[in-house]
Amino acid sequence: MSRALITGGAGFVGTNLAHRLASSGQGVTVLDNLARAGVEQNLDWLRERHGDQIRVIVGDVRDPARVRDALSGCERAFHLAAQVAVTTSLHSPLEDHAVNVQGTLNLLEAARALELPPAIVFTSTNKVYGRLENIKLRRDERRYEPVSERLRTRGLPEHQRLEFCSPYGCSKGAADQYVLDYAHSFGLRTCVFRMSCIYGPHQRGTEDQGWVAHFLLRALAEEPITVFGDGAQARDLLNVADLVDALCLASTDEQALRGEVFNMGGGPENAVSVAEVIEAIGELTGEPPQTLWDDWRVADQRWYVSDTSRFRELTGWRPRVAVREGLAELLECFCAERGLTPAFAARAS
Repeated sequence: MSRALITGGAGFVGTNLAHRLASSGQGVTVLDNLARAGVEQNLDWLRERHGDQIRVIVGDVRDPARVRDALSGCERAFHLAAQVAVTTSLHSPLEDHAVNVQGTLNLLEAARALELPPAIVFTSTNKVYGRLENIKLRRDERRYEPVSERLRTRGLPEHQRLEFCSPYGCSKGAADQYVLDYAHSFGLRTCVFRMSCIYGPHQRGTEDQGWVAHFLLRALAEEPITVFGDGAQARDLLNVADLVDALCLASTDEQALRGEVFNMGGGPENAVSVAEVIEAIGELTGEPPQTLWDDWRVADQRWYVSDTSRFRELTGWRPRVAVREGLAELLECFCAERGLTPAFAARAS
């Protein structure tokens, strides 16, 4: 049985990816330190469905020995483990660096030491592009958008200038560059996804990470949602099922694995503002969520939409799950976990 390593494999994206791989008959090694709330529930869910196909190593990517052990016998590696919040990086930049940079180097070095190194796909972030202050924006009645027609209709390309703004942007950007360079300097088969806003089942949304899930959970709990900024900031949402499709394609595409980088998100067709997401949640639940307002956060982008055309042209991939459909699915999952009946489901029955 072939085997894949997923660092951070008990997290939100890792759980969805592990389930997909195991469902196709592949063995999966999960390396996770189980530090995030809810991840042990994700592991239990995976074990119930896939049994011995899921090998779990409780450990940290900052531990080179653990990383070497986890990588042993794997043909593919998906490096998802990370410190993922800008706010946390501002409080603890040294820890942010240790996890995101040293952890990534530990994996690359472990792979380089093998006679047959695995393919490595690394999930980076759109934060490596900084605030995007050089892009002229305008605001219509719904959201911010670029003045440039090319950017409005296609999104931000990979050749956009990098600007590692915030400690989180610096650490993910450094790791991003190491992953690319190990393809060029040492011949490893690697590629990088610079990701936009990913959402979907198994996400345990918090205020500073996983904001779509966080908004839904706050609405279900009838608690106020805090919006930082004016709510018109635009993002391209990507359902995790579509991301998993892309990860699987990238990990077996030899052209992609030549140290290539791809912007990964829902693209212009799935671009929405924060306020529009809140409005959609109100329509799905039957009651507009209470909203509180606060100042803009450090390094926040008023607009970010991915140009995914390079990856689409290479692999044929494209997003399949529309935002409204994905929000409804995630709401159903949260309601099922809590024994609740969604208002929209009650109306439809």
